[in-house]
Amino acid sequence: MTGNGILFTIFLVFSGAAVVATLALFARQSLLVAYVVLGVVMGPAVLGLVSDPALIRELSHIGIIFLLFLLGLNLNPRDLVLMVRKTTLVTLASSLVFGGFGAAVALLFGLGMLDALMVGAASMFSSTIIGLKLLPTSVMHHQRTGEIIISILLMQDLIAIVLLLLIQGVGEAGLPLASIALLLLKFPLLVVLAFLVTRFVLLPLLRRFDRIQEYIFLLAIGWCIGLAELASWFGLSAEIGAFIAGIALATSPIALFISESLKPLRDFFLILFFFSLGAGFDLAVLPEVIWPALVLGAGALVGKPAVFRWLLVRTGESDRRSREIGFRLGQFSEFSLLIAVVAVSAGTCSSEASYLIQLSTLLSFLASSYLVVARFQTPIALKDELRLD
Repeated sequence: MTGNGILFTIFLVFSGAAVVATLALFARQSLLVAYVVLGVVMGPAVLGLVSDPALIRELSHIGIIFLLFLLGLNLNPRDLVLMVRKTTLVTLASSLVFGGFGAAVALLFGLGMLDALMVGAASMFSSTIIGLKLLPTSVMHHQRTGEIIISILLMQDLIAIVLLLLIQGVGEAGLPLASIALLLLKFPLLVVLAFLVTRFVLLPLLRRFDRIQEYIFLLAIGWCIGLAELASWFGLSAEIGAFIAGIALATSPIALFISESLKPLRDFFLILFFFSLGAGFDLAVLPEVIWPALVLGAGALVGKPAVFRWLLVRTGESDRRSREIGFRLGQFSEFSLLIAVVAVSAGTCSSEASYLIQLSTLLSFLASSYLVVARFQTPIALKDELRLD
């Protein structure tokens, strides 16, 4: 980091983000990709204005915590069971196919078995942010297309949480089954504790002081960060704790209000997260990962629409709807990036595999978002007749 410190870095991040976001919107591209590109340009690899992205990475970690908290906050357990039941087989089958493809590509290009498993795990998911951001509100809430997309993404998010738990367990325990089993036992204990505290402490407080918005805001943040810290103390990850905190609070009648009020705070830290990914990307390894990343990205772009289309048609969906859903889910996920970060930190994959996951994810973001806005109804469609709010 430069001698001007955190204030100058925040200035670079958000002023630069405003500029590149404007250019990305004119080009109908994903804002997430724009933030990563900004990080590459500002980071040590190019201009060096942010010479040490470690502090930004620490701050950005809060963004992931809030992202998972809000995902959980929108997952009412009853609604989750009903929605996920509709697409469980589609989600599980597609995840196995994409996971196998990612692992095969990694092995083909000479990566080790553990690296290949991590690449395969990262290949299983589609982007919740891109999938939902490019759905018009009317489509998302009033058409079956939106319902299917949301249910698939929710199921994928749950699988991703389990995988993150296993990755952390393997990294910390070094594969002893007893240690991993103990770690997995702590998970339901944390879930039970979270629901008990929510029912007997949080919900009564929310009912009593529901008119004081500032208090609700503070209570939600305290609950999110508090359970994230408790999860860390249990030996789990902070992200998993935040996700559980969100699901536990989803039973509250003002869960939607809490979710909406925390979105600006989440977006603030998420911008830092994607910027830090770019700033920490070592361009020197690009020649080593560019070809497998292109193969993985192309596989997602071509394979995911085809696989989702085939599976959904077999469940009785129309070919047209299945095709559109496939294209909207035809990319890797922000969870892929999170797996890359967590796996390399836990020592369960090499830096080369982590960079491969990051680059292929960004390439899939770029190509997939362009295809969606060019061919389907979105708020930023290339054609006026496709542009819907």
